[in-house]
Amino acid sequence: MANTLPDLPYSYDALEPFISKQIMELHHKKHHQTYVNALNAAEAAYAKASTPKERIALQAALKFNGGGHINHSLFWKNLAPSSEKKGNGGVLKDGPLKDAILDAFGSLETLKKEFNTTTAGIQGSGWGWLGLNLSTKRLEITTTANQDPLLSHVPIIGVDIWEHAFYLQYLNVKADYLNAIWSVINFEEAEKRFVEAKGASKL
Repeated sequence: MANTLPDLPYSYDALEPFISKQIMELHHKKHHQTYVNALNAAEAAYAKASTPKERIALQAALKFNGGGHINHSLFWKNLAPSSEKKGNGGVLKDGPLKDAILDAFGSLETLKKEFNTTTAGIQGSGWGWLGLNLSTKRLEITTTANQDPLLSHVPIIGVDIWEHAFYLQYLNVKADYLNAIWSVINFEEAEKRFVEAKGASKL
């Protein structure tokens, strides 16, 4: 079954002023759609490949475009209209995720500062992640290059640091984009992933 572009759970202008309508439309309808199209093409070619050499030649396309599709599908759910727009973006309520953040970082502000510093330090393009380490059962900050999906941890929050995610609004000032995006982070969605991952790790 072919991969498809998921609908956004909000309108293109819902994340303003933190992420502009123009960026959201281009990011979703153009960039993510391109990953979906290229992934479908690579999967179709893989299915027809008759030799190991042909299949190996398609690995890079499958990883890049498959990762782009996986990461962006998570990213859209990871965002929500800000509290100023009567949304739940940026609001971390009492609960298991907040407890885990306080346990690992001491405060939400410390998490934001450490996350932003680590993510801003990515050379070129990539993603910043707050992930659950299933071995230690603790939240950790990590990064992946390009469109590589996060495999070492369970992704709880992911932030796209490719220029297409922010340049039209924030130019080359990554720090401003990273500071702003916390106002539209959907902590409720993040907590669902966290609780699900913690439950699965007990099986």
